[in-house]
Amino acid sequence: MKRRELITHLISEISEYILESDPMRMVISLHQEEDGLHLSVMDDAEHSDEEIERMERDLNSQKRPELSGYYGAMTDHSFMGTARLSLLGWQVKHTDITRIDKGIKIDFWLGGDRFDSRKFTIPENK
Repeated sequence: MKRRELITHLISEISEYILESDPMRMVISLHQEEDGLHLSVMDDAEHSDEEIERMERDLNSQKRPELSGYYGAMTDHSFMGTARLSLLGWQVKHTDITRIDKGIKIDFWLGGDRFDSRKFTIPENK
């Protein structure tokens, strides 16, 4: 799958998941480099501790890079909730989920072994 297609699918799938909780605000930030990318999604919806734990588990599941070629075809179906997150988790190197003021921030890290995610952070407001 081409890089642009993968990014488009990731943004589409995580947006669909976030919109299920009917937020009033959703922000998506993308930072790309040659060997990786950082995708950050923030919302202002309420999320329970259980939901966040489930999201962390699903998004940081066993990596299945061999499925990336099929990912585009799978996203044509209407996956909901954790099924959608599991598909995303197969594609990413690592995901961090953090509570923010009113909502959550989900950071997706994709890249090869040389990729240094520390270069791709969104500064926190102090």
